[in-house]
Amino acid sequence: MLDLLAMLPPAWAAVLAPHLDPARTAALGEFVTAEYATQTVFPPQEDLFTAYRLCPPQQCRVLILGQDPYHRAGQAHGLSFSVRAGVAVPPSLRNVFKELAADADVPMPPSGDLTGWADQGVLLLNAVLSVRQGKPGSHAGKGWEEFTDATIRALDARDQRAVFLLWGGYARRKRELITNPAHVVLEAGHPSPMNPRGFLGSRPFSATNKALADAGLPTIDWARTGGDAHPVAG
Repeated sequence: MLDLLAMLPPAWAAVLAPHLDPARTAALGEFVTAEYATQTVFPPQEDLFTAYRLCPPQQCRVLILGQDPYHRAGQAHGLSFSVRAGVAVPPSLRNVFKELAADADVPMPPSGDLTGWADQGVLLLNAVLSVRQGKPGSHAGKGWEEFTDATIRALDARDQRAVFLLWGGYARRKRELITNPAHVVLEAGHPSPMNPRGFLGSRPFSATNKALADAGLPTIDWARTGGDAHPVAG
């Protein structure tokens, strides 16, 4: 059985453990183990905690919360909204890039790989960290949400400012977990094309950098996405 806390980087395991119920975490581990053994599950098991691995808690300045991983083969690699270089950019991420261009004057990135953001302290986290192929939402309600809540609570407990970007109704319901006045919450609609209003024009990237600068923290170079294989079409 997968020991999920042991799979996390030690620094994250230490800050999440106080906010997690051991029995429920063990039950989640049993479920995830069985799913990987019997189903096609994304992301690949070795990418399950990529977001945590690339963004240590002491470096985390921004959290962008997604819902669950991409459910088509070759897309999910453990970072919300991100796909590896060479993979076609999904529609939601295309809208993120459109807003990035309008808000921060960043040209369309060369790929959908957002590793460069993670390397700068942006935690690209999904509320649910795994999914069956072709079945969005299939691992919701199994315990991953408690990992997400524990992560938000751990960041909220720090006095150093963090900026929480909550996009869409599902993410915005996490607003009540953020109580420390040191932090900034920026809410918007989901970037999905099925949501015609509420994301485009929300200017989250410039607002994030202003919030960081106001607290004396380094800003994010949003042009440093990562990946350089295939330009994004259109």
